[in-house]
Amino acid sequence: MSSELPKPTGAPARQNVTFPSAGGTAHGYLALPPSGRGPGVIVIQEWWGLTDHIADVADRLAQEGFVAFAPDLYGGNVAHESEEALRMMLALPVARGVELLSGAVGHLLSLPEVTSDTVGAVGFCMGGGFVLYLASADPRVSAAVPFYGVIQGELPDFSGLKAQILGHYGEWDETIPTKSLDALRETVEQQSGITPDLRLYPADHAFFNDGRPVYDADSAARAWASTVPFLHARLS
Repeated sequence: MSSELPKPTGAPARQNVTFPSAGGTAHGYLALPPSGRGPGVIVIQEWWGLTDHIADVADRLAQEGFVAFAPDLYGGNVAHESEEALRMMLALPVARGVELLSGAVGHLLSLPEVTSDTVGAVGFCMGGGFVLYLASADPRVSAAVPFYGVIQGELPDFSGLKAQILGHYGEWDETIPTKSLDALRETVEQQSGITPDLRLYPADHAFFNDGRPVYDADSAARAWASTVPFLHARLS
């Protein structure tokens, strides 16, 4: 497999930094807090790519005092239709995505602006699933926040998990049946001894994305209001 990421096509992703990852060169979006320094948080994209929405989440985290870093898993590509997004997601093997994300964790922790020894990880849809895969594989992640995380295939092996988990899910989300959360909770507890806090909201999939018709302002606000103090408590 080539060490270089795919060349961008179509609309550009939101990128402002370059960093070494997985034996090649990767790109991402970095947002600094007003103070210039703070604990580090990785922001993991939806299946659409590194969009304005994901960059906005990074900016919002920066305003809350974090150094927020959103690595681009699609090499600059951004999807605009569901079929295209699905194709791009399936073209990224989970193991490869975790490898790229671990490189991003290393880069973030190397920055002089980052004051924490570990990082938080916040992700959405595909990125929410990658939050769990990354946290199970990389002990440098101490706080994991999956928003309606889509697991591709089997659940991760959580035996090496060090992170506390705060998950946000929609009650009406047909892509993630609520009963699947019971299996997720049980697996995490059995394998790691950590009890994840998985919360349900009266909303559908992607309820946090204010650029989508399914956006639910109340549920999004409630999820955000618990996410910020959770990250501060784990990364202080």
